[in-house]
Amino acid sequence: MEAHGPQAHGRNGPRSDGARADRARRAELGSFLKARRAGLRPEDVGLPPGPRRRTPGLRREEVALLAGVGVSWYTWLEQGRPINASWQVLDAVARTLRLDGAERWHLYRLAEALPVRSLAKTTGVPAAVRDVLRSLDPFPAVLINARFDIIEANGAHEEMFWDWHTLPCVHKNLLWCAITEPRAREQLLNYEEEVPYMVARLRAAYALHIGDPEWEEDIRRLAGLSLEFAELWARHEVAGPGPRTLRFDLPGAGPMTFTRTELDVSGMPDLCIVVYSPQDDDTRARLPDTRRHRPPGDGPARAGASARP
Repeated sequence: MEAHGPQAHGRNGPRSDGARADRARRAELGSFLKARRAGLRPEDVGLPPGPRRRTPGLRREEVALLAGVGVSWYTWLEQGRPINASWQVLDAVARTLRLDGAERWHLYRLAEALPVRSLAKTTGVPAAVRDVLRSLDPFPAVLINARFDIIEANGAHEEMFWDWHTLPCVHKNLLWCAITEPRAREQLLNYEEEVPYMVARLRAAYALHIGDPEWEEDIRRLAGLSLEFAELWARHEVAGPGPRTLRFDLPGAGPMTFTRTELDVSGMPDLCIVVYSPQDDDTRARLPDTRRHRPPGDGPARAGASARP
Protein backbone atom coordinates (compact mmCIF):
# COMPACT_ATOMS: atom_id res chain seq x y z
CA MET A 1 0.00 0.00 0.00
CA GLU A 2 1.33 3.44 -0.86
CA ALA A 3 1.74 5.92 2.01
CA HIS A 4 -0.07 9.23 1.64
CA GLY A 5 0.64 11.00 4.97
CA PRO A 6 2.49 14.32 5.13
CA GLN A 7 5.66 12.61 6.34
CA ALA A 8 5.74 10.41 3.22
CA HIS A 9 5.70 13.46 0.95
CA GLY A 10 8.14 15.38 3.11
CA ARG A 11 5.61 18.05 4.06
CA ASN A 12 6.41 19.60 7.42
CA GLY A 13 8.78 16.71 8.05
CA PRO A 14 12.54 16.17 8.00
CA ARG A 15 12.73 16.15 4.19
CA SER A 16 10.89 19.46 3.96
CA ASP A 17 13.07 21.04 6.64
CA GLY A 18 16.18 19.81 4.89
CA ALA A 19 15.04 21.18 1.56
CA ARG A 20 14.29 24.59 3.07
CA ALA A 21 17.71 24.70 4.74
CA ASP A 22 19.36 23.71 1.45
CA ARG A 23 17.55 26.47 -0.44
CA ALA A 24 18.49 28.97 2.26
CA ARG A 25 22.15 27.86 2.11
CA ARG A 26 22.26 28.24 -1.68
CA ALA A 27 20.57 31.65 -1.48
CA GLU A 28 23.14 32.73 1.09
CA LEU A 29 25.92 31.56 -1.23
CA GLY A 30 24.48 33.58 -4.12
CA SER A 31 24.13 36.72 -1.99
CA PHE A 32 27.69 36.36 -0.72
CA LEU A 33 29.12 36.04 -4.24
CA LYS A 34 27.10 39.04 -5.47
CA ALA A 35 28.28 41.18 -2.54
CA ARG A 36 31.93 40.28 -3.13
CA ARG A 37 31.60 40.82 -6.90
CA ALA A 38 30.04 44.24 -6.33
CA GLY A 39 33.03 45.24 -4.18
CA LEU A 40 35.54 44.91 -7.02
CA ARG A 41 36.26 47.33 -9.84
CA PRO A 42 37.46 46.17 -13.28
CA GLU A 43 40.82 47.86 -12.72
CA ASP A 44 41.24 45.88 -9.47
CA VAL A 45 41.56 42.69 -11.52
CA GLY A 46 43.47 44.10 -14.50
CA LEU A 47 40.51 44.91 -16.75
CA PRO A 48 39.97 48.30 -18.43
CA PRO A 49 37.28 50.43 -16.74
CA GLY A 50 35.22 50.59 -19.93
CA PRO A 51 32.02 52.62 -20.32
CA ARG A 52 29.89 53.69 -17.38
CA ARG A 53 28.21 50.72 -15.71
CA ARG A 54 24.63 50.49 -14.53
CA THR A 55 25.60 48.37 -11.52
CA PRO A 56 28.73 48.55 -9.31
CA GLY A 57 31.48 45.98 -9.42
CA LEU A 58 32.39 43.26 -11.87
CA ARG A 59 29.93 41.62 -14.22
CA ARG A 60 29.19 37.91 -13.90
CA GLU A 61 30.73 37.35 -17.32
CA GLU A 62 33.96 38.95 -16.18
CA VAL A 63 34.19 36.82 -13.05
CA ALA A 64 33.55 33.67 -15.09
CA LEU A 65 36.18 34.64 -17.68
CA LEU A 66 38.85 35.42 -15.09
CA ALA A 67 38.10 32.28 -13.09
CA GLY A 68 38.09 30.06 -16.17
CA VAL A 69 34.55 28.75 -15.64
CA GLY A 70 31.45 28.81 -17.82
CA VAL A 71 29.28 31.91 -17.69
CA SER A 72 26.13 29.80 -17.33
CA TRP A 73 27.67 27.75 -14.52
CA TYR A 74 28.71 30.85 -12.56
CA THR A 75 25.32 32.47 -13.15
CA TRP A 76 23.58 29.38 -11.79
CA LEU A 77 25.88 29.43 -8.76
CA GLU A 78 24.86 33.02 -7.97
CA GLN A 79 21.21 32.19 -8.62
CA GLY A 80 21.31 29.45 -6.00
CA ARG A 81 20.64 26.58 -8.36
CA PRO A 82 21.46 23.08 -7.09
CA ILE A 83 24.75 22.51 -8.90
CA ASN A 84 27.89 20.72 -7.76
CA ALA A 85 31.06 22.73 -7.29
CA SER A 86 34.47 21.24 -6.54
CA TRP A 87 36.85 23.06 -4.24
CA GLN A 88 39.29 23.46 -7.16
CA VAL A 89 36.73 25.41 -9.18
CA LEU A 90 35.63 27.40 -6.15
CA ASP A 91 39.28 28.19 -5.48
CA ALA A 92 39.50 29.84 -8.91
CA VAL A 93 36.39 31.89 -8.13
CA ALA A 94 37.85 32.83 -4.72
CA ARG A 95 41.09 34.02 -6.31
CA THR A 96 39.18 36.09 -8.86
CA LEU A 97 37.07 37.72 -6.17
CA ARG A 98 40.17 38.25 -4.01
CA LEU A 99 38.71 36.47 -1.00
CA ASP A 100 40.80 36.27 2.14
CA GLY A 101 41.19 33.10 4.19
CA ALA A 102 38.01 33.48 6.23
CA GLU A 103 35.97 34.43 3.15
CA ARG A 104 37.33 31.43 1.24
CA TRP A 105 36.33 28.97 3.96
CA HIS A 106 32.94 30.66 4.10
CA LEU A 107 32.54 30.07 0.36
CA TYR A 108 33.51 26.40 0.70
CA ARG A 109 31.06 25.84 3.55
CA LEU A 110 28.16 27.47 1.74
CA ALA A 111 28.89 25.49 -1.41
CA GLU A 112 29.28 22.29 0.67
CA ALA A 113 32.64 21.68 -0.97
CA LEU A 114 34.03 20.52 2.37
CA PRO A 115 32.45 18.15 4.89
CA VAL A 116 30.70 20.12 7.62
CA ARG A 117 30.50 18.56 11.04
CA SER A 118 27.18 18.80 12.79
CA LEU A 119 27.62 20.59 16.10
CA ALA A 120 25.88 19.25 19.16
CA LYS A 121 23.76 21.51 21.32
CA THR A 122 25.35 22.72 24.54
CA THR A 123 23.87 20.69 27.37
CA GLY A 124 25.80 22.22 30.25
CA VAL A 125 29.10 23.68 31.29
CA PRO A 126 31.49 21.13 32.83
CA ALA A 127 32.79 21.98 36.28
CA ALA A 128 36.35 21.92 34.93
CA VAL A 129 35.52 24.71 32.47
CA ARG A 130 34.03 26.81 35.28
CA ASP A 131 37.20 26.22 37.27
CA VAL A 132 39.28 27.49 34.34
CA LEU A 133 37.16 30.64 34.09
CA ARG A 134 37.51 31.33 37.83
CA SER A 135 41.25 30.65 37.74
CA LEU A 136 41.70 33.44 35.18
CA ASP A 137 40.65 36.13 37.69
CA PRO A 138 41.55 39.00 37.80
CA PHE A 139 41.67 38.79 33.99
CA PRO A 140 38.09 39.12 32.69
CA ALA A 141 37.03 35.95 30.91
CA VAL A 142 33.76 34.70 29.44
CA LEU A 143 32.52 31.49 27.83
CA ILE A 144 30.57 32.16 24.63
CA ASN A 145 29.15 30.24 21.69
CA ALA A 146 29.44 31.07 17.99
CA ARG A 147 26.45 33.43 18.29
CA PHE A 148 28.19 35.41 21.06
CA ASP A 149 25.72 34.23 23.70
CA ILE A 150 27.26 34.46 27.17
CA ILE A 151 27.19 30.97 28.66
CA GLU A 152 29.31 31.66 31.73
CA ALA A 153 31.48 34.53 32.98
CA ASN A 154 34.04 34.85 35.73
CA GLY A 155 33.87 37.40 38.53
CA ALA A 156 36.27 39.84 36.86
CA HIS A 157 34.18 39.96 33.68
CA GLU A 158 30.95 40.55 35.57
CA GLU A 159 32.58 43.17 37.79
CA MET A 160 34.12 45.06 34.89
CA PHE A 161 30.92 45.21 32.84
CA TRP A 162 28.12 45.19 35.41
CA ASP A 163 27.51 48.93 34.85
CA TRP A 164 27.73 48.77 31.05
CA HIS A 165 24.05 49.34 30.29
CA THR A 166 21.80 52.35 30.60
CA LEU A 167 18.96 50.21 29.18
CA PRO A 168 17.83 46.88 30.68
CA CYS A 169 19.95 43.94 29.50
CA VAL A 170 17.36 41.95 27.54
CA HIS A 171 19.77 39.59 25.80
CA LYS A 172 22.85 38.07 27.46
CA ASN A 173 24.95 38.32 24.34
CA LEU A 174 28.18 40.23 23.58
CA LEU A 175 27.04 41.52 20.20
CA TRP A 176 23.56 42.50 21.38
CA CYS A 177 25.03 44.31 24.39
CA ALA A 178 27.40 46.27 22.15
CA ILE A 179 25.08 47.16 19.31
CA THR A 180 21.90 48.02 21.22
CA GLU A 181 23.41 50.07 24.08
CA PRO A 182 23.38 53.82 23.29
CA ARG A 183 26.58 54.45 25.29
CA ALA A 184 28.54 51.61 23.68
CA ARG A 185 30.60 53.93 21.45
CA GLU A 186 31.61 55.95 24.51
CA GLN A 187 32.78 52.88 26.40
CA LEU A 188 34.21 50.69 23.59
CA LEU A 189 36.58 53.20 22.05
CA ASN A 190 37.35 51.17 18.92
CA TYR A 191 33.68 50.31 18.38
CA GLU A 192 33.87 51.17 14.65
CA GLU A 193 36.46 48.40 14.16
CA GLU A 194 35.21 45.75 16.56
CA VAL A 195 31.45 45.66 15.95
CA PRO A 196 31.82 45.11 12.17
CA TYR A 197 34.36 42.39 13.01
CA MET A 198 31.89 40.70 15.37
CA VAL A 199 29.15 40.79 12.72
CA ALA A 200 31.60 39.32 10.20
CA ARG A 201 32.40 36.52 12.68
CA LEU A 202 28.69 35.90 13.14
CA ARG A 203 28.16 35.77 9.37
CA ALA A 204 30.98 33.20 9.03
CA ALA A 205 29.51 31.03 11.81
CA TYR A 206 26.05 31.33 10.25
CA ALA A 207 27.21 29.17 7.33
CA LEU A 208 27.11 26.19 9.71
CA HIS A 209 23.65 27.07 11.05
CA ILE A 210 21.61 28.16 8.03
CA GLY A 211 18.00 27.12 8.57
CA ASP A 212 18.44 26.72 12.33
CA PRO A 213 15.28 28.37 13.75
CA GLU A 214 17.11 29.85 16.75
CA TRP A 215 19.77 31.46 14.55
CA GLU A 216 17.27 32.72 12.00
CA GLU A 217 15.03 34.26 14.66
CA ASP A 218 17.98 35.80 16.52
CA ILE A 219 19.28 37.49 13.38
CA ARG A 220 15.79 38.63 12.37
CA ARG A 221 15.17 40.22 15.78
CA LEU A 222 18.52 41.99 15.95
CA ALA A 223 18.12 43.31 12.40
CA GLY A 224 14.70 44.64 13.40
CA LEU A 225 16.14 46.38 16.46
CA SER A 226 19.26 47.80 14.85
CA LEU A 227 19.53 49.35 11.40
CA GLU A 228 23.31 49.36 11.93
CA PHE A 229 23.33 45.58 12.36
CA ALA A 230 21.04 45.10 9.35
CA GLU A 231 23.40 47.13 7.16
CA LEU A 232 26.49 45.31 8.41
CA TRP A 233 24.79 41.95 7.94
CA ALA A 234 23.87 42.83 4.36
CA ARG A 235 27.54 43.34 3.48
CA HIS A 236 28.18 39.58 3.66
CA GLU A 237 31.60 40.18 5.19
CA VAL A 238 33.15 37.24 7.01
CA ALA A 239 36.13 36.96 9.36
CA GLY A 240 37.98 34.30 11.27
CA PRO A 241 39.27 34.20 14.85
CA GLY A 242 42.43 36.00 15.92
CA PRO A 243 43.81 38.24 18.68
CA ARG A 244 42.09 41.61 18.88
CA THR A 245 42.85 44.84 20.70
CA LEU A 246 39.95 46.25 22.73
CA ARG A 247 40.06 49.76 24.17
CA PHE A 248 37.54 50.66 26.85
CA ASP A 249 36.69 53.73 28.89
CA LEU A 250 34.49 52.29 31.62
CA PRO A 251 32.68 54.12 34.43
CA GLY A 252 34.86 54.23 37.54
CA ALA A 253 37.84 52.63 35.80
CA GLY A 254 39.01 54.95 33.04
CA PRO A 255 40.90 53.98 29.87
CA MET A 256 41.85 50.30 29.64
CA THR A 257 43.45 48.39 26.75
CA PHE A 258 43.19 44.61 26.41
CA THR A 259 44.22 41.85 24.06
CA ARG A 260 41.21 39.65 23.39
CA THR A 261 42.22 35.99 22.98
CA GLU A 262 39.98 32.99 22.23
CA LEU A 263 40.67 29.56 23.76
CA ASP A 264 38.94 26.49 22.34
CA VAL A 265 37.05 24.22 24.75
CA SER A 266 37.88 20.54 24.33
CA GLY A 267 34.86 18.46 23.31
CA MET A 268 32.64 21.54 22.87
CA PRO A 269 33.45 22.82 19.36
CA ASP A 270 30.78 25.54 19.34
CA LEU A 271 32.19 27.18 22.49
CA CYS A 272 35.29 29.17 23.32
CA ILE A 273 36.68 31.04 26.31
CA VAL A 274 37.42 34.69 25.61
CA VAL A 275 40.14 36.21 27.81
CA TYR A 276 40.91 39.93 28.18
CA SER A 277 44.64 40.34 28.92
CA PRO A 278 45.89 43.82 29.90
CA GLN A 279 48.25 45.40 27.37
CA ASP A 280 49.87 47.88 29.74
CA ASP A 281 50.61 48.50 33.42
CA ASP A 282 47.85 51.10 33.79
CA THR A 283 45.23 48.60 32.60
CA ARG A 284 46.69 45.90 34.85
CA ALA A 285 46.43 48.25 37.83
CA ARG A 286 42.76 48.94 37.03
CA LEU A 287 41.70 45.30 36.78
CA PRO A 288 38.48 44.63 38.70
CA ASP A 289 38.57 43.72 42.37
CA THR A 290 36.24 40.73 42.23
CA ARG A 291 35.57 41.00 45.97
CA ARG A 292 33.55 44.18 45.46
CA HIS A 293 29.77 43.93 45.13
CA ARG A 294 29.94 40.30 46.26
CA PRO A 295 28.37 39.09 49.51
CA PRO A 296 30.79 37.00 51.62
CA GLY A 297 30.85 33.40 50.47
CA ASP A 298 28.72 34.14 47.42
CA GLY A 299 29.49 33.39 43.77
CA PRO A 300 30.45 35.88 41.03
CA ALA A 301 30.10 39.59 41.64
CA ARG A 302 26.62 41.06 41.96
CA ALA A 303 24.73 37.79 42.21
CA GLY A 304 21.84 37.77 39.77
CA ALA A 305 23.26 40.56 37.61
CA SER A 306 23.64 39.93 33.90
CA ALA A 307 27.15 39.64 32.50
CA ARG A 308 28.12 42.51 30.25
CA PRO A 309 30.11 42.38 27.01
